[in-house]
Amino acid sequence: MKNNAKIFAHRGVSGHYPENTMAAFQAALEAGADGIELDVQIAKDGKLVIIHDETVDRTTNGTGCIKDLTYDEIMQLDAGGWFAAANAGETIPELETVFQWAIRDGNGLMINVELKNDRIEYQGLEEKVIELIQRYGLEDRVILSSFNAESLKRVREVHPALQTGYLITGVPEDAMRVAKKIGADSIHCEEAFALSEYGREARRAGFPLRVYTVNDETRSDFLAKAGVEVIMTDFPERFLKN
Repeated sequence: MKNNAKIFAHRGVSGHYPENTMAAFQAALEAGADGIELDVQIAKDGKLVIIHDETVDRTTNGTGCIKDLTYDEIMQLDAGGWFAAANAGETIPELETVFQWAIRDGNGLMINVELKNDRIEYQGLEEKVIELIQRYGLEDRVILSSFNAESLKRVREVHPALQTGYLITGVPEDAMRVAKKIGADSIHCEEAFALSEYGREARRAGFPLRVYTVNDETRSDFLAKAGVEVIMTDFPERFLKN
């Protein structure tokens, strides 16, 4: 389906593969998506790991908080069997593994890295992620987003040129004010905000809107006409049909 909005695979192609795994990210590349969205947290030993929840309970066969487990312990867990038997054996990847994959020939995907520090304050998360971005030369292909406004403010202080996206839920009337205050480049929001007067004001003020998580492809043209820059979806193939 042709539209002017870019299509990002939310946690990879998480409608068909276990979320935030290399299988889900590779499927996004093969589907022709414009980008992927993923979540990063810090393990006990300082490793940057890709997982949405603060615990491993929902998406692996283990239990415990990410912050209390070393990456070696996390690597032993099955991060695919919960989704489907065919995916058993998938593991939780490091952010560095994703970046190594991202710089291979033929991979030009944008990478939206959500800093998962709105519930747990991971000391040094911003600096660790930025250092890795610079090491792999991905400054032009990474967007850092967070619900934590102070975290994005810190990103801006450490690296003024990186793209940042202020994450919000619902239709907060102060979203644009906060985004301006912290120097965010864009607002990552639900459809309701994008279509609200606050969303229209944000677009007029120059803030691109990246909308999550839209799985109904019939909304594609409507959102594109409304000026949405990115649609994040679990099923990118639905939006990429000719």
